[in-house]
Amino acid sequence: MPDLPEHEVGSDNVFRDLGLPDADELMAKAFLVRQIKRRLAEMQITQTAAATRLGIGQPDLSKFLRGAFDKYDVESLMRFLTRLDYEVEIVIRDKGGKRAELTVPFGAPAE
Repeated sequence: MPDLPEHEVGSDNVFRDLGLPDADELMAKAFLVRQIKRRLAEMQITQTAAATRLGIGQPDLSKFLRGAFDKYDVESLMRFLTRLDYEVEIVIRDKGGKRAELTVPFGAPAE
């Protein structure tokens, strides 16, 4: 195996590695956005149809798909997923492993 150049091994969160505030929230949002983008690609619908389904304007969707999703919180992104026929499951686990779960079903009502 060839010698690697000098480097630093990062963590599992690039936002934390960059020293950004709210790194864990940014990582969660990036994950949710990736799922939304994949689903929209699978659906093969126009941006106008997708925006209508998500309950936002087409220009906002265009910006969103180009990476400008900072104005959306985690809750809004989860709502988008339910509007795209996903179920969103929230799992809370204490250090002892005890779990509590909540599932937001398909077709959650639009605002």
